[in-house]
Amino acid sequence: MKKILITGGAGFIGSHVVRMYVNKYPDYHIFNLDKLTYAGNLENLKDVENKTNYTFVKGDIVDGDFIQKLFEEHQFDGVIHLAAESHVDRSISNPMEFIMTNIIGTVNLLNAARYIWKDNIEGKRFYHVSTDEVYGSLGDTGFFYEDTAYDPHSPYSASKASSDHLVRAYHDTYGLPIIISNCSNNYGGNQFPEKLIPLFINNIRHNKPLPVYGKGENVRDWLYVLDHATAIDVIYHNGSIGETFNIGGHNEWKNIDLIKVLCKVMDKKLGRPKGESEKLITYVTDRAGHDLRYAIDSTKLQNELGWTPSLQFEEGIEKTIDWYLENQEWLDNVTSGNYQKYYDEMYGDR
Repeated sequence: MKKILITGGAGFIGSHVVRMYVNKYPDYHIFNLDKLTYAGNLENLKDVENKTNYTFVKGDIVDGDFIQKLFEEHQFDGVIHLAAESHVDRSISNPMEFIMTNIIGTVNLLNAARYIWKDNIEGKRFYHVSTDEVYGSLGDTGFFYEDTAYDPHSPYSASKASSDHLVRAYHDTYGLPIIISNCSNNYGGNQFPEKLIPLFINNIRHNKPLPVYGKGENVRDWLYVLDHATAIDVIYHNGSIGETFNIGGHNEWKNIDLIKVLCKVMDKKLGRPKGESEKLITYVTDRAGHDLRYAIDSTKLQNELGWTPSLQFEEGIEKTIDWYLENQEWLDNVTSGNYQKYYDEMYGDR
């Protein structure tokens, strides 16, 4: 049975990847390593927690000794590294946390993998999941390609860029079998409501202001989280060692246009008068170093591995809004912090 370590597996994207792997690959044993910070939530995985091919491990990738012992104990065949601090606003107020987790944590994993695979790298893979924000900002035209020069503008994107460079360096220097992907903005169920879409769904639901940076003209490419999980699965199994793949949704939206779509759909779902939720829009001072536009070209992934997004944004956003409205207890729990009690009840005495 292959042993696959997925870091950050209790988070938004990670939980969807863990669920996919546990259910799709019964001949793999999936180890979910998560520190369970504010964005890590074991309730995301209640449906697979008792599966025989699933093990949760609470731990911090910044703890090098712990990571080394974990790799020595379990002799992992593969790593899918998703654990990261990822919210730009938090990186501006606390950059050191991002440097420690995203850079030092990644190097700890690289060192442990290099050590246990030094005598046999056959069939081994270290898959590093990154972001399109490492490329910086685009103007009104153009796209990010796999060979686009890095130009990060926030402590978050700079820390992810550094981790990308280090992953490539371990491949070039030590022959570590690595793969990297850089993905656009994700949306879907189970996302912690500090990010735009779940935050605004929750605020609309409670008639709270919808804070829009600047004039809302920043453009992002949006990808449904299950499509990202599928892309990760395809890249992990079929991508060539040493390669980078961009993952995009072919879904560019100005923030203000996306927010108006959310308002429109929420008014319909909640039975409110048309245009009612748009009255909640409040323009606030723009974020420092706010990149204007991101846009991913994922032609390489499509041509080499046959992956394309399965959902258009309108369908995906309907599914996403329905999920949050149908899982209001989950949303209330994570906004109140009660979800942390679930960990204590399930694992506190183990």
